[in-house]
Amino acid sequence: MNNFVFQNPTKLIVGKGTIASLATEISKDKKIMVTFGGGSVKSNGVYDQVKAALAGHNVIEFWGIESNPTYQTLSKAIKIGKEEGIDFLLAVGGGSVVDGTKLISAAIPYRGDAWELVLDNTLVGETTPLASVITLPATGSEMNCGAVISNTDTHEKYPFYSSYPQFSILDPETTYSLPAFQISCGIVDTYIHTMEQYLTFPSQALVMDRWAEGLLLSLIELAPKIQCDQHNYDTMSNYMLTATLALNGFIGMGVPQDWATHYIGHELTALKGLTHGLTLAIIYPAMLRVLKEAKREKLLQYATRVWKITEGTEDQRIERAIATTEAFFRMVGLPTKLREVEVDASTIEEIVTRFEQRGTVLGEHATVTPAVVREILTKAL
Repeated sequence: MNNFVFQNPTKLIVGKGTIASLATEISKDKKIMVTFGGGSVKSNGVYDQVKAALAGHNVIEFWGIESNPTYQTLSKAIKIGKEEGIDFLLAVGGGSVVDGTKLISAAIPYRGDAWELVLDNTLVGETTPLASVITLPATGSEMNCGAVISNTDTHEKYPFYSSYPQFSILDPETTYSLPAFQISCGIVDTYIHTMEQYLTFPSQALVMDRWAEGLLLSLIELAPKIQCDQHNYDTMSNYMLTATLALNGFIGMGVPQDWATHYIGHELTALKGLTHGLTLAIIYPAMLRVLKEAKREKLLQYATRVWKITEGTEDQRIERAIATTEAFFRMVGLPTKLREVEVDASTIEEIVTRFEQRGTVLGEHATVTPAVVREILTKAL
């Protein structure tokens, strides 16, 4: 196990009716900007609950943060935040709204341009306090300091790190009206978050391994239940918590990590506009097939502990584990090949060229060069 320092300051408030706690969680002397996405919170009742809870508070609203939050849209919110003297931010929506609000939080006190913070996280200093009300479980952004921000002018999408939410509210009933496609993407995003911290090489992190395997098994059990009944409170409660725990730092303590799939997926989103979870479903099985030798020991462990695959040669068990993972992604309703989403070899070469120009090397062993990225994407065709 590697040395590590762990601290997560976010307070989780979980359960039905908990949006009402905003009334006491945010002091009335704060000037609040509440950030939203495209407006689904008005149709599912969340907006009315938030508005009622914040009655008597000093509140302005900002709408329109995209499912892949853009620097261009967030710059408008940042300008308002500076002009209005906003000193508290509340993100209401999915992980993308929280991600975008993290950049707003860092940029309101910053004197320069917000995109500078995305390109160089060391420039992040003082931040405006933020909190969240989550309506789409997937990113874990409600309990971590990470975000991903897009730039539509340059067709770029980069990770960004800032402050943790002071608190996050998870009411499972807010998920009942989510479209099936968004749920499917959220399940896969949560699954890959777990895998990229787990499926690397043995590191004697026994607790984190078992914890990660528990999250994977939970998703495998929950996915068909969600498809059968998205209005089951216990099912959605467990799903929400699984998504949060997959990326709040717990399973990543002291372990090697591999975020190659995410970085490659960000390029597909930036260039082709594909939903994040969808890109992961396509890339991850191909990545495992290309890197199966480097990941052999953990792949065998994964095959045995998660999918109960114990018969056959090592190579047969590994391939069955990869194939079963891919079948799981298809079962939840997502394609697993680039050709299914009309991405061809020209896009592959554009992504490879971008990585070559940046000198990007990915993977837990720093062996996923641009040439290996080409191999992974080609296998995903």
